Amino acid sequence: MLRMEAINKHIAETSHREVDCLFCLDIDMVFYNAWGPETLGDTIAAIHPAYFNVPRSQSPERRSSSTAYTPDEEGDFCRGGAVFGGLIKKVCEFTKICHMTILMDKANGIMAAWQEESNLNRHFLFHKPSKVLSPEYACDARKPKPPEIHLICFSSG
Repeated sequence: MLRMEAINKHIAETSHREVDCLFCLDIDMVFYNAWGPETLGDTIAAIHPAYFNVPRSQSPERRSSSTAYTPDEEGDFCRGGAVFGGLIKKVCEFTKICHMTILMDKANGIMAAWQEESNLNRHFLFHKPSKVLSPEYACDARKPKPPEIHLICFSSG
């Protein structure tokens, strides 16, 4: 629950002086294939491999009382929390916003269904990422691959 805060704090204390672009990845992610400049952009998100072919109405957060709520008729893709990033300034901005919305939910006794991932999706609903990576960049190699996914670039486990 504190990942967005930790990322934002790290950027403020260190990363803003060292890098121009930052990718935030789950700790158990493994490279399986090429990962190149096609992944770069101002803001970057990967389509969630478990939700890329399901109706948007099945998005992770269905409670309207949560700051992460997405109405049935809104949105395009469900993005995964395992891979996101972009220009350091942009990552700093959206991780701060996500952290603030998480704190608002917490103050109201709510925890979004998929914690930070739900808040990230809500943010990207109104602030579209400049680069949307296919689910090939955020798969779980331990699970059967949907037929639409031909190559796994990056995977948990």
